[in-house]
Amino acid sequence: MYSYYFMKFLFSYIAFFVCVFGLNAQNTISIEIPGTTIDISGQTHEVELTNSEPIDVSFDIINNTGVTQQWRITRKKISGTTTWSDLICWGHCTDALVGSCYPTNVYDPWTTPSTQNVLFDVNNGECGKLKVTINPDDWTTTGQAQYRYYVSNDGTNFSDSVDLVLSYTAALKPVKEEASVTIGPNPASDHIQITTSGVEAANIKIMDALGTTISKETIISSKKINVSDLRNGVYFVVIEIPGSKTITRKVIIRH
Repeated sequence: MYSYYFMKFLFSYIAFFVCVFGLNAQNTISIEIPGTTIDISGQTHEVELTNSEPIDVSFDIINNTGVTQQWRITRKKISGTTTWSDLICWGHCTDALVGSCYPTNVYDPWTTPSTQNVLFDVNNGECGKLKVTINPDDWTTTGQAQYRYYVSNDGTNFSDSVDLVLSYTAALKPVKEEASVTIGPNPASDHIQITTSGVEAANIKIMDALGTTISKETIISSKKINVSDLRNGVYFVVIEIPGSKTITRKVIIRH
């Protein structure tokens, strides 16, 4: 008899927990990145910004609660620079336009409206799509921003959430190559080859030892100059780089 009542109690106890946990397993919200099946509810999704364009990040918020929901989204900025701006679009997953879009920088936290013209039904097994657009605005500054998006029916009692962390590393300005000049052969008899580096264009003057200008040329990268008519002696090649320095090199002419 004791064994009978014990077994009856045990089966009733097990049935109770199966029922409770079975209902709880169904009474959930799943948050997924479109194209995946990984539930990131309550977790953080990280994105690295790689260029100067604003970025869109979407989340599918799936209704597994067993009843129809009319969710609202509350956005809270956890951290980030003041120059970064963002907006959110919230609508049914079947809405190609992703519902209604709102700028969110006026208030923090900010919740989608409760008016009937923007609320929509998400039946069990269906999903709402949250599209977030982030614009760091100041692309010269390295920064990071973290946003949290809550799901609720009233904007207060939150059922679930997901965090979005975006990082941006400002591109380093390219270091301008230092201008340099090579001249050869030296001594020279019939010609000299002048080659520049780190220079788009330059003006060249060949001067004798007394400072008299013998000839003028324009060089882009490299130029071969005839010196066969010059007398033996010491000459100076002056390279004038617009907006930069002037470089002078001594050349010996020897026929």
